[in-house]
Amino acid sequence: MFSRMQVIRFARRSPRNRRAARVWPLLLLVCLAGCASAPQPLELPAEYALPTSSSVFWRHVDSANRDDWFHLLNTPGEALAWRLRMIDSAHDSIDMETFLWKLDAGGMRVLAHLLAAADRGVRVRILLDDAFTQDNELALEEIDQHPNVAVRIYNPYNYRVRSVAGRAVFNLADFQRVNHRLHNKSLSVDGWAVSVGGRNLASEYFGLSEAYNFRDMEVLTLGASVLAVERHFDKFWNSGWAVPVARLASAPLAADGLEQLRNAIRDALGETVVHSDAELEAAWKALAGQAVHGSALFVSDDPAREDPAADSDEPGQLARYLMSEIGGSREEVTLVTAYLVPTPELLETLRELLQRGVRVRILTNSLSSNNHLSAHAAYQHYVRGLLEAGVELYELRADAQDRNLYMQDPVEGKVLGLHAKFMLLDDDRVFIGSSNLDPRSLKLNTELGLMIDSAALNGKLRDAIAVDFLPRNSWSVQLREDGLAWVAGETVLREPPSATLFQRLEDWFIGLLPIDEQM
Repeated sequence: MFSRMQVIRFARRSPRNRRAARVWPLLLLVCLAGCASAPQPLELPAEYALPTSSSVFWRHVDSANRDDWFHLLNTPGEALAWRLRMIDSAHDSIDMETFLWKLDAGGMRVLAHLLAAADRGVRVRILLDDAFTQDNELALEEIDQHPNVAVRIYNPYNYRVRSVAGRAVFNLADFQRVNHRLHNKSLSVDGWAVSVGGRNLASEYFGLSEAYNFRDMEVLTLGASVLAVERHFDKFWNSGWAVPVARLASAPLAADGLEQLRNAIRDALGETVVHSDAELEAAWKALAGQAVHGSALFVSDDPAREDPAADSDEPGQLARYLMSEIGGSREEVTLVTAYLVPTPELLETLRELLQRGVRVRILTNSLSSNNHLSAHAAYQHYVRGLLEAGVELYELRADAQDRNLYMQDPVEGKVLGLHAKFMLLDDDRVFIGSSNLDPRSLKLNTELGLMIDSAALNGKLRDAIAVDFLPRNSWSVQLREDGLAWVAGETVLREPPSATLFQRLEDWFIGLLPIDEQM
C-alpha cells in the first residue's frame, strides 16, 4: 500500500559520468513514483475514547461537569507546564493529536511524560500528521512498541523519502491527496480536561529555542466540550486514513528499540520527574480559582471519507462557521493569525463588517518575523486592499522589546515570530484554535477550535494581547498618500521590515508566483 524508497547503489564511475549517474536514477525513480497506484484507506477495527475516568483524583473538578471553565495558556512556560501536568494527571487515557512533533528539548519533555503515563497503565493514542515526520519516523515506531501506546500517521505519503523536498518530488503524482493535511492540535485527558490551540510540539513553541521562538495561544478547558473533542478525535482515529505507524516501517525494529529511546531521553533530560498526586491536586485547585466560566462550542472539520484527493477545495466546515460568526459581530473584531492570505469569503465578510461600521483589527507576522516567506509573499498582495477597506493592520516585530515574555530562557539575540490563531468577537466571545486565516487552513487542511461565550475570558484575552499591539512590539501598517508605511512610534519604514536584503528579494520573487491558493 504505502511504499518506502529503496536505496540503489551504483558501481564507481569516472568523474565525467558521475553527474549522469546521479541524475538518471533520480529521473527513473520520479517516473516510477508517477506510475505507482494511489494508496487506499485502511479498514481497521474501530477504537473509541474510554469512558470518563471515575478516578477519585478528579473529585476536586467535579463541578466542571455542570459548566465549562477555561484557562488561557498564554505564555510558553505555562503552556508546557500545564501540558505536563495534564499528562501526569491521567489515570485512564490520553488522546493527543498534532501537526508537528520534534524530539528536541521541548518535544522530548512531552514524550518523557507520555511514556511515564503509559508505564503506569494509561492508554495513550497519538495521531500525527505526516508533513514533518521524516526525521522522527524511527522514534515514532519505537514509541509505538509500548503496549499501552498506539501511534497513527494521518494521510501518509506513499513514498517515504527522509527529506521534505524528497517527499514532495517523489509524491508529486499524488499531490492532490497529500496536499490535504491534518493541522489539528488537541490534548485530551481522562475525559475531564482538554487543551486546544495553535502550539505544535517543539522547543520554539515552548520558548526553549536558541534562535527563534513563537508567540502562541491555547486554552485549557474542563466540562462538556471535552466529550466533543473526544468524539472528534475518534472520527479521525477511525477514518481509514489514520495509518498505524508500524504499517509504514521499512524494516523490523530492534527488540530493544524502545529502551534505546528511553536511554536517549534520559541522556538528554535526566530522569523524568512526574508530579505527585498532591502537587497535581493543589495545581488543579488553584486553577479552578483562576479559571473563568462560560459555555463553548467545539467546531472542527471532518476527516476525508473516501480519499483526501477528492475533497473539495471549497471552504471547509470550520471556515464556513467562522465566516458566519465573524460576520455577525456588532462592534469590534480582533483577529490574530500567523499567516494572513484572505480568501474571497473572508474579504467579503470583512468588507461587510467595515461598511456597517464595525472596527476590525488584525495582528499577523511581519516579513522579518515570519517563518514562512511564501506565506508573507502571498499576504503582501492583500495589504493595500485591506487598508483601503478600513482594516487596522499590525505586524509583529521580530525584535519586539517584550519578546522575552515568550521565552523561558531569555537571550537578547533571539527572534520572535507569531504562531497564534484566535479571535475576539465584540466583548463577549472568543475563538481559539488551530486555523490561520489563509486558504491552506480555510480550504485544504483540517482544523479545529473552541468558540467560547464568556465576557470574562474575552477580557482576559484582550488584556493578555494588549502588549502585542504596542509600538515597541508591532508595526502599524498604514496607507499614506505616497504609499505604504510601517510605523512604530517615531520610526517610519517605507519597505516591509526585514532582517536582510536577501530576505526582501526572496519575498519579492516568491510574490511573483501564482501560489496564493496554496498558502
